[in-house]
Amino acid sequence: MQRRHILSLFAAILAGTVAAGAVSAQEKKTLALVTNASADFWTIARRGVEKAQSELPNYKTEMYVVSEATAAEQRRILDDLLTRGVAGVSISAIDPANSTEILNKVAEQAVLFTTDSDAPQSKRVLYIGTDNRQAGEQAGELIKKALPDGGRIMLFVGTMGAANARERVEGIKKALEGSKVEIIDIRTDEVDFARAKRNVEDTLTKYPDISALVGLYSYNTPQIVEAVRAAGKQGQVKVIGFDEDPVTLRGIADGIVEATVVQQPFEFGYQSMKLLARYIEGDRSFIPENHLMIIPTKVIDSSNVAEFQKTMKELLRK
Repeated sequence: MQRRHILSLFAAILAGTVAAGAVSAQEKKTLALVTNASADFWTIARRGVEKAQSELPNYKTEMYVVSEATAAEQRRILDDLLTRGVAGVSISAIDPANSTEILNKVAEQAVLFTTDSDAPQSKRVLYIGTDNRQAGEQAGELIKKALPDGGRIMLFVGTMGAANARERVEGIKKALEGSKVEIIDIRTDEVDFARAKRNVEDTLTKYPDISALVGLYSYNTPQIVEAVRAAGKQGQVKVIGFDEDPVTLRGIADGIVEATVVQQPFEFGYQSMKLLARYIEGDRSFIPENHLMIIPTKVIDSSNVAEFQKTMKELLRK
């Protein structure tokens, strides 16, 4: 009888412990990062999210890589997150002008940050990322350095609907003012890699004497590199890019790419999660007056590409 009582008591304690564990798991707030594309850029950001998770035991961090780069796909993800009661979201807005309604809906039910591509007309609390106009100016200076006597260039990007794309173009145009460099056009691809490469191939065919090709999104420069190799135009046409795709970095090492302007996606992921948690817990002290947290960019060229490649390999291999 006594043994039966002890076993019953043990079972009750065990059940209570399991129940407490389940409740504890349920009480963990969810923080989510929503991307604007699928690329190594976001794999690096994921490493930042993973580091933040190791420092936030009371939260569950998640990352959502869009299956297609559309505002509709982001809306689907956000609707699902709201249904699940997400506590905080950091998103790289694909088409902020046409996403204000869903972004504000998120802001009403959770804490909303933007990263990489801002949505300043929304009720987002904070933008974490690059000053894209300044980054564009950096790229513009690289273009002028590569073409001291001027020339005709083509720009390539996913969509001009995104703030980061528009701002980079604005920065490039500002830097090129008064120079002899002429922008022929801006070719968009809606984050379709095959289409991105065709855009470069078509440009090389239509403008055989083109001086430079400029990739504004992380996957654009690799497509430029592949198309230039296939056309046998290495050394004949200058290539300037953005971000740290391995193909871009290899292109710099091989002398095909002049330079690339790199961001810090690891920090985008890490800071998004850490600061969302702080905000949820009532700390507002880190919010700047302009609600912008700028993560500086830097230029990678032949002088520092080898060291940078080692760093990127370590991040991508984990």
